[in-house]
Amino acid sequence: MTQLIQYASLHPAPWKNGGGSTTEIAVSPAGATLDNFDWRVSLATIAQDGPFSSFPGIDRSLALVHGDGVLLDFGDERFVLSPSEPLIEFAGEDEVHATVTGLQTTDFNVMTRRGQCRHRLELLTVRGKQTLKRRSATTLLFLADGESLSLGSARERIAMVRYDTLVMAEGEEDWTLEAQQATVLVVDIIRN
Repeated sequence: MTQLIQYASLHPAPWKNGGGSTTEIAVSPAGATLDNFDWRVSLATIAQDGPFSSFPGIDRSLALVHGDGVLLDFGDERFVLSPSEPLIEFAGEDEVHATVTGLQTTDFNVMTRRGQCRHRLELLTVRGKQTLKRRSATTLLFLADGESLSLGSARERIAMVRYDTLVMAEGEEDWTLEAQQATVLVVDIIRN
């Protein structure tokens, strides 16, 4: 069954280091903790400079959804997560130091446990109507920008507002997405 997760119903939790907060959106299996999830999606606010938490054995993707951006320092490499370069993938065990380049940022975070599953994160711009064909058994849609998004399948019609997430049901292959203008993050979870 398709599940709409309304952002308004979620609650942020502060980071241990006080540098931001995280709002868990969805996790599998249900009720899993940071130590035993197969996959997890969340929204994080980075309010000040500092190190990222280490997640050995986890593959991560980040997408900037609000703010000027953040400089991610991997030691021998740097990447600026910004409106012009809004996506990055990295290993959870990588040592990463974040430097906020303006005011606080809000980032969409996808994590999958190696050996259990992997993920693909894609940014999709919707203007008018377009069709989304399913590519995996578990697909999540996150409305990153835009006032609203309407989705329809052969059996359902769903309305989303900014920061809502839709976990798509198995069996629904084609969805029609409709918005005046919206930025949608599409997450495909692929089991190993």
